[in-house]
Amino acid sequence: MEAGKKRLAGDTARAATTDEVKDLRREARDLKEVVAEQTLELRLLKKSMFDGGGDHE
Repeated sequence: MEAGKKRLAGDTARAATTDEVKDLRREARDLKEVVAEQTLELRLLKKSMFDGGGDHE
């Protein structure tokens, strides 16, 4: 655990393996997709709330 903390703090450098890089890229792609989906959902929710989604008389 201490080694991980030191790496995060920049005290220790090491090369990432190819598999680690692939995993991190996959995770980054998945996270970007989640953010995009959440952004779209929020945009649609806001639109429905403010653009006639309610009962206006």
